[in-house]
Amino acid sequence: MNRRLVHLDAAVAGPLFMLSAALLFAMLNICIKLLGSEYSTWDIAFYRSFGGMVLLQLLFGRRRNLFRGHNLPLLIFRGGAGALAFLSMIMAIRLLPVSTAMVIFFTYPAFAAVFSFVLLKEGISRCEALCLLLVLVGAGILFDFQLTGSIAGQAIALLGGVFAGLAMTLVHRLRRDNGSVVIYLYFCTVCAAVAAPMYLADPTLPDRGVEVVVLLGIVLFSLSAQLMMTQGFLYCRGWEGGVFMTSEVIFTAIIGITFLGDPAGWRFWVGGLLILGSSTLLGRLLAAKKPVTGLPAGHGE
Repeated sequence: MNRRLVHLDAAVAGPLFMLSAALLFAMLNICIKLLGSEYSTWDIAFYRSFGGMVLLQLLFGRRRNLFRGHNLPLLIFRGGAGALAFLSMIMAIRLLPVSTAMVIFFTYPAFAAVFSFVLLKEGISRCEALCLLLVLVGAGILFDFQLTGSIAGQAIALLGGVFAGLAMTLVHRLRRDNGSVVIYLYFCTVCAAVAAPMYLADPTLPDRGVEVVVLLGIVLFSLSAQLMMTQGFLYCRGWEGGVFMTSEVIFTAIIGITFLGDPAGWRFWVGGLLILGSSTLLGRLLAAKKPVTGLPAGHGE
């Protein structure tokens, strides 16, 4: 009975954390979309990461040193991979049609599966591979994928997917010994260090109250989403989390349709159903497996 209870908890908790993170990332996407085009990639990256550092210290760092983590080289390397993934995604959106950039970038669950096999020796079954394929097909239909735009933009988008897949795999590994707060703090620190020189060379400062609110939204939604996602990796592997996280595109589309007047054609419904269907199938496959054994030392943060 106890084993069955833990099994069900793990099977429900992983998808729940990941879907919650995907919804929060969708809110982050809307905030970035609402921000004026005068804000560069470096502006957005710096405000997001530096604001996250400050907020984490205010919320969790008054009584302890948040930088005291396990496996510091891997924490820094993961921070660099996450920073490069985020910067690549923003740059690709600026160089390509949004549909092309997003579909190429959302190949990251496939790259996460490759990195999980190479680095962590985690295999993937045929049914799980089918889930990955359905996600990619669904994203292509939803975004009306066409391979257009510059070769450089396509390469940057693909590179973003590679780094995002690597970052998710590393988070899954680091989550065994580190809390969510520590992992995200290192991401914010590395990303702020990378973005700071370009930001300080030509900073864009908010001059309206609405811009301040949007920037605060970027910081808050990013922090909440990252902590939810990192917590979810207690219960699922890197590529599995990536499959659930692709529901971010559906949430983003729903918010755009509801509040921004975006159209809702057949592509939204067919692509969305494929992505949700693959996530549901993966959730059932997870429920049929053994639960993740043992909680890491940092799970309480």
